[in-house]
Order: sequence, then structure tokens, then C-alpha cells
Amino acid sequence: MKIAWVLASVALVAVGVDVPVGLSRAAAPGGRVLLDAHNCYPEHEKWGDRIERALSNGTPIAIEQDLIWIKDPATGAFKSVLAHNEPFTGREPTLREHFFERVRPLIEKALRENRRETWPVIVLNLDLKSNEPEHHAAIWKTMGEYESWLPTAPKSDDPSNPDKVMPLDVKPLLVLTGSAASQEQDYSTSQPAGTRLRMFGAVEVEPPPSLGKGQELADKLVDLSPEVVVPHGITNYRRWANYPWAVVERGGQRKAEAWTAADRSRLKALVDRAHTLGLWIRFYTLDGFAPDADKGWTASYNFDSVSAARARWQAAIEAGVDFVATDQYELFAQTLKQHVPVSQE
Repeated sequence: MKIAWVLASVALVAVGVDVPVGLSRAAAPGGRVLLDAHNCYPEHEKWGDRIERALSNGTPIAIEQDLIWIKDPATGAFKSVLAHNEPFTGREPTLREHFFERVRPLIEKALRENRRETWPVIVLNLDLKSNEPEHHAAIWKTMGEYESWLPTAPKSDDPSNPDKVMPLDVKPLLVLTGSAASQEQDYSTSQPAGTRLRMFGAVEVEPPPSLGKGQELADKLVDLSPEVVVPHGITNYRRWANYPWAVVERGGQRKAEAWTAADRSRLKALVDRAHTLGLWIRFYTLDGFAPDADKGWTASYNFDSVSAARARWQAAIEAGVDFVATDQYELFAQTLKQHVPVSQE
């Protein structure tokens, strides 16, 4: 990890990023490269070891949890659970039991040690699969129960400038969420004056309608300039950027060809744009596996071989990507640990 921190810190200085108030240089955008453990929860009562696999690689680390609002088939009550898609049984774990209570020993240890320059030690990436107001309210309430663990920022004190960036009170567990306008409304805009924001959204990106949808859109994302892909910088609520790999390589993982110098330049331009604007940046999801190695992973994210995925992992590390999402936690962590900057090879 130390190698990646040094590498990315050099990149941060090179693009002239100001360290946001409250963050150490290591934790600021461009300061370190983290494994982002994709879909890190059981799916349909399988793959229950994912969070243990992720945490076995140590901290700092980012962990993704998908949340959806379901009607419990047994009780008829609605609740927020960790799941990606139907069918639902009502036995799906909650964020509290699966994530927060599992990381309690790590967070309490970090608080005791008080090594603030390493905070946050865990980044929780919430991928909301449904955005009902009741769902948002339930998540906000859960965050309130653990607020003493979370970096928070006061709501802007300038009514004429609600996006005014306020300093973070940095703690060990940062919570990031999506780009949906409804999330900003419920987690920031509608909160009363004096509220401390408990989670932070991604910048919103709206590709021109002329680009189409689905695979047609994926094939054209690479043609968008970095200024369109990353349309604006940090606001008080929106503090990161989150993209499919198709913004780097045409068509994404399934259409990817050999990794090229042009691909590397494209990736670096996007990363530098985000960091210059004070944003963390994440790309998803970089996998490379044969059918017999599949552990419930998503076929559309597969480069088909470890070597193909590793070429992208190494490029992402070299570019200073803050959060590299993958399902192959151990292999990426090993690549990150062993990475030597090009200038030192």
C-alpha cells in the first residue's frame, strides 16, 4: 500500500490539486489507490464470504454494498436490504448487521489509535438499486446511528450558495453514494440548516440523448471529452466521480482489445480532470476470469483473462485512480502491493 500512496501523492502534486480542508494528503483525491470490493455481500444466499475476503486484504479499503427497498414476503413490512435483484426471500442481510457491525472492531481500533492521517481507513460505497423516499429515510437513520464513525460536513452556511464546500470532520469510515438527484435532495438539500451531511454523492453525468442508450451509448462514451465526462468539480455534497470502463475503452470490457498507449492516455486524462477538480474517481468493474473461476461475478465486466484485467489494474494504479472496483479482491490487492511506478522500473 505504501508504494501506491507515494506514487499517487506524486501524481496529486503534479496536477496541482489542493488538499480539501480536513483531509490528509494521503486521503485526498489522488492521494492513494484503493481496492474497491465490488458487490461485497451475499447474493441469493451464496457467496457469503465476500466481506471476509475483502477485509483479509487489510486497510485502507473501499467496499461496495448494494441496497434495495423490499417488501418482506414473510411479514409484509418494507425494509432496506443488501441485494441486487429478485427473487427476494426476506432473509437478505441488512447494512447494519452485514457491514457496520462487522467492521466495528476495525473502526473502534482506528478511533483508539487516532492516526488521523490514515483516515478514512474504510470507504463505504453505497449503490442504491431503488430510490424510494422511505428507503432514503431508512438509510439516513442508519447512518445517524454510526455518525460518530463518519466524516461529516455541515450543510452550507450560505443560503445563496448551497454548493459551498465546507470542511470535513474526518473520521475512519467515509460513506459515498450515487449521483441521483433524489439522493441529493434527501441527503442534503432538504436537510435543515445546521445538519451535518453524513454521506456524499457522485457528480451527475448526462450524456447527450443523441448518443442513444445501452450498448449504443457504451460504444460512444469514449468519444466524450474529459470535460463532458467530468462536468464539474467538488460541491459540498458531490465529492466523487464514478464511471463504467466504457468511458476509457470503446464498448467496455466485452469489446476491449489490446491495451494501448492511447487507452493509457485517455485514462490519465480522465483521472487528472477529476483530481484537478477536487474529486475522488472510481471505475467499475475490472475483472478477468475463466468460467471455472466464476464466483457469482458479472459477465459483462469480464475481460476473460487475469492478464487482460491486470494490464488495466496496473494502468489504473499508475494513473492514480482512487477506487478500482473488481470482484477479484485478492488478485488486485496483490497487484497493488507489488506495483512499482514506471519511473522506478
